[in-house]
Amino acid sequence: MSSPSSFRTSQQRALDHVTSLASGPPADPALRVTLNFHPDRPVRGRPILEAMAETGAYCSQFVTGTSNGGLTAHPGGDRWRWESRIFDGAYDTAPAHERPVYGALNFRRKPAGGAPRFGSAHFRLAFEALERTTFCYPDSFLQPSDFGVVSRMGLVGLALAGRRDALDDYIEAQVHGPVRPERHVEALVLDPCYRDTAVETAARRLGCPVEWHPGFRLTVEDLRRHPGYRGQEYVDLGTTIAVDGVLDPRIVGDAACAGRFDAQAVKKVWHYVARFGQVWHP
Repeated sequence: MSSPSSFRTSQQRALDHVTSLASGPPADPALRVTLNFHPDRPVRGRPILEAMAETGAYCSQFVTGTSNGGLTAHPGGDRWRWESRIFDGAYDTAPAHERPVYGALNFRRKPAGGAPRFGSAHFRLAFEALERTTFCYPDSFLQPSDFGVVSRMGLVGLALAGRRDALDDYIEAQVHGPVRPERHVEALVLDPCYRDTAVETAARRLGCPVEWHPGFRLTVEDLRRHPGYRGQEYVDLGTTIAVDGVLDPRIVGDAACAGRFDAQAVKKVWHYVARFGQVWHP
């Protein structure tokens, strides 16, 4: 295991390298980094919020072995290679628990967080996290050439000028150093479908405030209007998963946890809910 000093060296090397690549004006200090995730998914057989309550930390996919995007967080995998490129090898030999966690700069101040394609819930990090976060636009899997830090945030202008799909309209954030809900989080923000459920019970054990955003809710009728978005097969699957003609995060989560459907296919159904099921005005 690395000593604290070696961890700081890896973290600072990564931050210094991205700072050297960044340009533009400082970020608005009112903006926040959000970490979107599905609050009802298991991590190694345990509900994710229960696991967080025990460890006291939000961990990267290198630690959990799970992801709401691609599962490539292993030596030589895509995520490992992207991090090696972006951070100039700073984490190449670092233990899994020392690597950054991923989120988004919520520059559009969305109620459900900066990148709801990755889940209906989000941790809203406190201001101090901005100072140890690096950013890129677009997502790191697209091998971006534009980077930012809080003091040099030209990415907001790029993103505001872009014409990306709503689910791709985010500035990726990489938070260096630990994320502990009781110390580094302003609030865990949940979809109202989880009120009075085991998810809410587990959330209140984390030591941070719990808030609620307006919610996601998509009717089968509306789902069927968009067969070209992810594909007819996912419209059909969403129709099968729906309860009383409705999809929401909890219903999609129950389907994901049941194990009767392909996980990547259920993810595409969630994309429909996240894209077309928001109950507030954009």
